[in-house]
Amino acid sequence: MPFFVEANPYVRGIVPNIGRIAAALRIADGLVAWVLPVSEAPLGRVSGEFYGPVVSQTFAATGGEGPPRTRVWHAFGVRPDDLVVEKTAYRAFFPGRCVLPELLAEREIDTVVITGALTNVCCESSARDAATNGLGVLMVADANAARRDRDHNATLHTIYRSFGDVRTTDEVLDLIGRRTPELPNHHGRGRKRCHRIRG
Repeated sequence: MPFFVEANPYVRGIVPNIGRIAAALRIADGLVAWVLPVSEAPLGRVSGEFYGPVVSQTFAATGGEGPPRTRVWHAFGVRPDDLVVEKTAYRAFFPGRCVLPELLAEREIDTVVITGALTNVCCESSARDAATNGLGVLMVADANAARRDRDHNATLHTIYRSFGDVRTTDEVLDLIGRRTPELPNHHGRGRKRCHRIRG
C-alpha cells in the first residue's frame, strides 16, 4: 500500500523484489494476489481503546481510498488476472476476515509465497494462519520489510523454526524458473503450486 511504501525506506527497498517474483509467477502460470486492508481500524471497536484515537484513525487510513485495484502501489502494475482482495484484520487467512483462503482453495493452491509489509505484523500473522490452515508457507527474506531490522529478523527466525520456509528472492526465482513439480520447504514437505500474497 502507498501508506507503507511512502513512510518506510525498508519497504521501498523491497518493491523491486516483489515485482520480480510477481512477474516470474505470471510467466510460470502461478497466481499473484494483492491483499489490502479495508479502510477501518484493524481491531475494530477495540482499536480506539488500544491505540488511542489518533493512531487508530491513522491505521484505518492505511488501505487508501478508491477501488482496491487502484490502491496497490503503482510500480507493481496489477494485471487483470491478478487477485486483489481486502482483509478486515491484520491477517489474510483468519476465518471470516478475507476471501483469499476460499479463492485459493477453489484454484487448488496449496503453497503461499508471502511478501510485503510489515514482516512482523500482517505478514507474520498471515503466515501463521496459512500454516495452521494446512498451506505450505514460504517467506521471502528480502521481499518483506518491517520498521526495524531486529523485528524483521525475529519474524523470519520464528517462521523458519515453526511455520514454513524462508528464502531470498533469487532462491524463489530459481524455484519458480525450474518449474519443478515440488516446491520444497525446510520441513521436507513438497508443495505443488506457488502463490504470493502481499500482507
